[in-house]
Parts: sequence; C-alpha cells; structure tokens
Amino acid sequence: MPLPATARHLALFPPNWIGDAVLAQPAMRAIVRHFNSRQVSVFGRPWLKDLLPWLDLPNASFRPEPPRDADIVFLFPNSFRSAWQARSAGIDRRIGFRGQWRRFLLTDAPRPRINLKNEHHRDYYLDLPGQMGIATDEREVRLQAPAGAVEAGRLLLEEHGLEPERAICVAPGAQFGGAKRYPAEAYAHVLAWLADRGWQPVILGTAAEQTVGNLCLQKITGGAWNAAGKTTLQQALQLVSAGRLLLTNDSGLMHVAAGLHKPTVALFGATDPARTSPSGARVRILYEPAPCSPCLERECSVSGHPCMGNILPETVRNACLEMLA
Repeated sequence: MPLPATARHLALFPPNWIGDAVLAQPAMRAIVRHFNSRQVSVFGRPWLKDLLPWLDLPNASFRPEPPRDADIVFLFPNSFRSAWQARSAGIDRRIGFRGQWRRFLLTDAPRPRINLKNEHHRDYYLDLPGQMGIATDEREVRLQAPAGAVEAGRLLLEEHGLEPERAICVAPGAQFGGAKRYPAEAYAHVLAWLADRGWQPVILGTAAEQTVGNLCLQKITGGAWNAAGKTTLQQALQLVSAGRLLLTNDSGLMHVAAGLHKPTVALFGATDPARTSPSGARVRILYEPAPCSPCLERECSVSGHPCMGNILPETVRNACLEMLA
C-alpha cells in the first residue's frame, strides 16, 4: 500500500540508545520532511525529552507513550513490545522491520536490506523509510543546538571556574560495558599533558562513572571538573556544545558531538567503526584492533585489554592537539 502524501499526526519511535537515536536522525528527518505534518510525536525512553530539541525535527514534541490519535507511526526498535504498543494505541498505519514475531502487529513490515553485522547502523535506519518510497538523499547526521544552549553551557563552565575557550569535554565511560572503555590510567596521562598546555578537562557521564572520572583527573591539581553524575542529560549536551572538543569512547555523546560538528576524538576497540562510527566532518577515529577485535562483548576477557592498550596515550594526546589547533 503506497504511503499517503501527508499525515495529520505523525508518530516516531526512535531507537532505545542515545547514540542510535542520533544515528537514526537522518531517517527520522527524511520521514518528517516527507509528510510535512503539523503534529509530530516522538515517544520512547524518558531521555528523549532532553535529546529531542537537538534532533532538528520540525514540529516534533516528546510523549512518554504512543499517541492514540496518530495516523501513522514508524518504529525503529525491532522489539515485539514496540509494535504491541503501537497496535494497542490504535494507530492505523504501523511501519517497522519484521522480526521478533511481530509481523502480525504491523501494517507494513519490510525485511531489512542492511546487515548490522558488517554495515553501518545509520544506513540500517535509513533503509526503513527508503523501502517505503521516502527520499533519503541527506544521509549525514546534522544536529542543531537549541537557542540558548551554548550560552547555558558556557555559564555552567564559568560557574565551576573554567574558561569556555579552554574547556574540553571527556566521556570516559560507556553504558554498554567496560570493553568499550579506554583505561582511566591512560586517560589520566592524556589529560595531564593537555592540562599542561592550558586545556581544562570536564568529565561527563553518569553517577556510576564518578570514580572513573576522578581517576582520569588524578594527575591534575586545578582547572578541571568531574561533572559525571552532577548534570542532567540536557546540561551534558549544553556542555558538549560549549566546549572546544570531545574526547570519548564509542558512546552516545560521541554521536552528539560529531553531529554538532564539534571536534571529536573517538576511541574504538571492542566495537567496529565501520558499523558505529559517528557522522560528522570533524571526527578523528583512533582504532588499533587486536586479533580479537571487534568482539562486541560488554566486558573484555583478554589480559591487558589489547584493543585499547594498542592506542598509546601519546597518540590520543597528539590527535586532540591536532583537532584543537
């Protein structure tokens, strides 16, 4: 059945991880432009409320649950639950990839043509609207800082005694697991060297990463802030937009910074940049795979964590300085 030219109320269910939601932005943007709806509802995880203003989707607003008055919904998660929620809400047209025994819950269920084992996640998400006849010519992530966000980030930095022009953000954690984390001791060397050059590190992350943040800053006596667990997601995004650079593992904030065209140095090991690299013009990826890479495991079981150990702190420092030049 062909898609209608317009929809009174369009609904979108983004992926369930911050990084994947950002990678799905070109697909969602293509869908929104195709229908040009006056009302666009984006529903899903609570953090979407903070992320949504950065995704540059016209007329979009957040809802915690699927809207019952929507005409059409695009489901990016491949779960049975997401399709059941859309069906239970009574949305007439329900579009998503088949799988997870959910075909009977969807009105349109194409088979994905992109293999996530060796192809990029961004292309996978673009394949959904593409198979529905929606133009997907703009394939890069392009985020937009909301009005006042950069200034709010600068004020936060100044409140903690930092100079916005010298602040660099660091995301040393990874929600997926420890296998994606560059060692805190190595971060400590890198940040100490950068601090000697006058740069002021700001650690971003959850409360669970406060200890890691302290280890990363252990060689610095002043001009730094461990903000892990001390900011909302909205504030973390503001800090990324205000800082000069993001140094990061493969994480959600990595995709945000790259999408904002912020200088981004991204460290890969357990994951494959061919599948999850950030989309942006000012990205430097450091990847020195071990024989076991990419393992895609949550935790490393190999002595010495070689995929990350292969990336020397000096290499990371030099990459940062090149991006800051």
